[in-house]
Amino acid sequence: MRRRLVPAAPLLPLALLLPLTLLLAACGGNSAAETSTGTDGKGSLTLNVGDQKGGSEAVLRAAGELKNLDYKIKWSTFTSGPPLLEAVNAKAVDIGGVGNTPPVFAAGAHSKIKVVAAWHGTSDGDAVLVPKDSKLSRPQQLKGKSIAVAQGSSAHFQLVASLKAAGLSLSDVKVKYLQPADALAAFVSDKVDAWAVWDPYTSQILQAKQGRVLTSGEGVTNGLSFQVAAPGALADKSKAAAIKDYLDRLRRAQTWVFTHQEEWAKVWAKDTGLPYEVALASVKRTNSTRVPVAVDKPLIASEQQIADTFTQLKLIPRKVDFADFVDTRYNDDLPASTSAPRITGGS
Repeated sequence: MRRRLVPAAPLLPLALLLPLTLLLAACGGNSAAETSTGTDGKGSLTLNVGDQKGGSEAVLRAAGELKNLDYKIKWSTFTSGPPLLEAVNAKAVDIGGVGNTPPVFAAGAHSKIKVVAAWHGTSDGDAVLVPKDSKLSRPQQLKGKSIAVAQGSSAHFQLVASLKAAGLSLSDVKVKYLQPADALAAFVSDKVDAWAVWDPYTSQILQAKQGRVLTSGEGVTNGLSFQVAAPGALADKSKAAAIKDYLDRLRRAQTWVFTHQEEWAKVWAKDTGLPYEVALASVKRTNSTRVPVAVDKPLIASEQQIADTFTQLKLIPRKVDFADFVDTRYNDDLPASTSAPRITGGS
């Protein structure tokens, strides 16, 4: 179902408005909505997989990696990372994909989770956007300005890091904690001076010519995304083997994206309701740059920095030792998290 989300902003073409289902699918957030999307494969073992709209299931299906499964995958789609990790903690989901910040908050809440796989890509799609006619030209000029961001999301840390790089802190700006649907409305109606957000929202605004990038997360954030598993599933020999196979398929599917950008963009657009132009721009800018990397010490240290930052901001109530929330058994011969090559394939 499509809805006109921002009637106060007639300059934004209706065709480029993100559908409500995707607007809710933030990397952070507090919506607990979840729907079951069916089962793939055969056999007596069922792997319960948590997903987000246009996520793992879509890319696996597009790449042909859901064929010849000797176990079943029961898919459940969540609107964001935090409720997905709540389901992992509750043993309702065996494994699921999230961005770089939800595991930090889950760890801070004593959740029973283990990061088992990681992907590293460009952070160009993580951006602080300003309206196209804004007088702001440098991040330092954000001082005293209002900035929309989803609390606890990957964009939240990107904003903190970008401000720090500009010699500023959160206390130097007026932070408006808004989920993407409300932030989009505020941004296009000039109710905020800037918006810290991630792709495909960045691509949406740029494609609609409603804004421009003031600064991106490249060089200031780690560009990581994760698969996170339940400890109980990892302790089950059969499920642990199924998780290995599932991760192998995901890695091959992401490799397929590198050389099938336009084909993947069409699938992604259909699955999410995104306009094709926005989907393709987002795939080229962000989605096709991701490469699998090892869950290693540099990665843990990078996530520890995020955890420490939010602890210092008193948004996480306790000190988090991120190393306690990883499992490295599926690293295989993957490249180190700090030396993985950037891959950008052609169509």
